[in-house]
Amino acid sequence: MNYLAHIYLSGENDALKIGNFIADSVKGKKYLEFPKGIQNGIMLHRKIDTFTDTHPVVRKSISRFSHDFGLYSGVITDILYDHFLAANWNDFHLQSLEKYVAEFYDLLEQNFAVLPKRVQNFYPYMVKQNWLVSYASISGIEKILTQMNHRVKTGVELQKSIPEIKEHYDSFEREFRLFFEELKTFTNMEKSKLDR
Repeated sequence: MNYLAHIYLSGENDALKIGNFIADSVKGKKYLEFPKGIQNGIMLHRKIDTFTDTHPVVRKSISRFSHDFGLYSGVITDILYDHFLAANWNDFHLQSLEKYVAEFYDLLEQNFAVLPKRVQNFYPYMVKQNWLVSYASISGIEKILTQMNHRVKTGVELQKSIPEIKEHYDSFEREFRLFFEELKTFTNMEKSKLDR
């Protein structure tokens, strides 16, 4: 799962949201340097990633992409699943996506000092380009995938997956919905352990 899903799965707990959002920028035991609530979010993120990466429905989505994308098929699937969450946001949350995202950006701004340097660096671009809302359209995820190409060392152009996404769009969406219900159940169980 990508940014939007991790934030959403954190529920209404602000510290959990921050930790879940920044987790990819916190390696190994560095999470211990953060306040307890944010530590919980980082650890929750890691559990979500493990559950996602090993789930047969997700593996099925990944396998739909041609071999041209190699290991990056998983990255594309993460972005695509965030697209389905954003595009169908009203099925999952009472608040509009725009308002939800604006409040999250405010939360990051209010807690800017605690964010890892990498997150501080991309935060202005994230807000200016409104990444989380842009996930809702195919053109939005195409732009995100294009921007990610500079991090791809093999020369694969991730946005070239868009025709395959369009071709199998309905199948991808069915797989997302099936998986996401299971992921929500798993995450709620993991969050209940944190509250003990």
